Amino acid sequence: MADVDYYFERFGWCGQQLAAPVPENLQLVVVIPCHDEPDLMGSLNSLQECDPVEGVEVIVVLNAPEPNARNDRTREEVREWIKPWFGLHVIEANDLPRKHAGVGLARKIGMDEAVRRFAEVGRAEEGVIACYDADCRCDPNLLSELASFFETNADAPGCSVYFEHPLNGDRDPQIYEAITQYELHLRYYLEACRFSGHPFAYHTVGSSMAVRSGAYIRQGGMNKRKAGEDFYFLHKIIPLGGFGEVNTTRVIPSPRVSDRVPFGTGRAVGDYCDANEKSIRSYPLAAFQDLKGFFDDVLNDQPVRDCDPMKSFLAEIKFDENLPTIRMQTTNAAAFRKRFFRWFDAFKLMKYVHHARDTAYGAPPVAEAASELMGPGEPRELLQALRQRQRGSSPGAQ
Repeated sequence: MADVDYYFERFGWCGQQLAAPVPENLQLVVVIPCHDEPDLMGSLNSLQECDPVEGVEVIVVLNAPEPNARNDRTREEVREWIKPWFGLHVIEANDLPRKHAGVGLARKIGMDEAVRRFAEVGRAEEGVIACYDADCRCDPNLLSELASFFETNADAPGCSVYFEHPLNGDRDPQIYEAITQYELHLRYYLEACRFSGHPFAYHTVGSSMAVRSGAYIRQGGMNKRKAGEDFYFLHKIIPLGGFGEVNTTRVIPSPRVSDRVPFGTGRAVGDYCDANEKSIRSYPLAAFQDLKGFFDDVLNDQPVRDCDPMKSFLAEIKFDENLPTIRMQTTNAAAFRKRFFRWFDAFKLMKYVHHARDTAYGAPPVAEAASELMGPGEPRELLQALRQRQRGSSPGAQ
């Protein structure tokens, strides 16, 4: 069982934030970080229009490093909002230290509070914490499909949720060109990771993920990163085994421009709109081909084939020293595979892709890279093909 007290002693950021009574049937808490957001009400309305599910609460974390006028207006809007069918709570965190203020810490404050509320009703182990964003929309079956997934998959520590950015609308056409290429980049990267044979290939999008409270506690909770918090968090959860995908519903993240984080959707869209070259750069397929050959050699106990970027990378991570230890600590092929990929995890995979890009192959336009993997096509055609493939098939629980 999860040790709640130990978790907060070691990893807690702040004390209890909500005094409202906890419903005895609480099973799902949706956490929404909100910093200087113009349309939180649209996000909440989308959740309110979901099919009702028993035992749901939503926690909004208004966050900033100092008092924020937009956050103040948002707080008043929430107070005047029509009472929804789910429990709605607001945490005000408008004095966060600038060193840590950002989406990671805001998610952490809300997710930690969800743990406290589950613990109050004896559900610290099986309660579900879902992450959402203040500029998202969703299909009406989002909450019911999440509840169903975790009820059906009792051992699942977490899941990613299918997402689609809008590709048409009333924004500047450049924004839709940019988001088409950026989502293509995300989906191409996932597909290339699966092509390589790595078992931990899942989307890690902060607005489209959920985790059990017990797994959250045991893995040290959410981090305080200002960007990339979702990738680092989920790649502590995925290797636990049993991680899954919920592809029967949809989260619809905003394609808007944003400069509040050093990388990610909003930054990529803004950079595209500002650039002369209208192309988002991605990762070379050759890097994933290297990885596929490397994994095949290692798992089949063959000498690793000669490849310049891989050779220098393996020296950097001391592969020749680590491999014999991994082999010595395992007694069969299945155990070796599991331990090997715990060592050569998603962080090392991404690090190699960056190494190969920077030292050998360069950064191709995303449509060029995706065409090499999927066959020729324009960005939107390639994106639609990958959407269909990734929604229609899952790698299964690992």
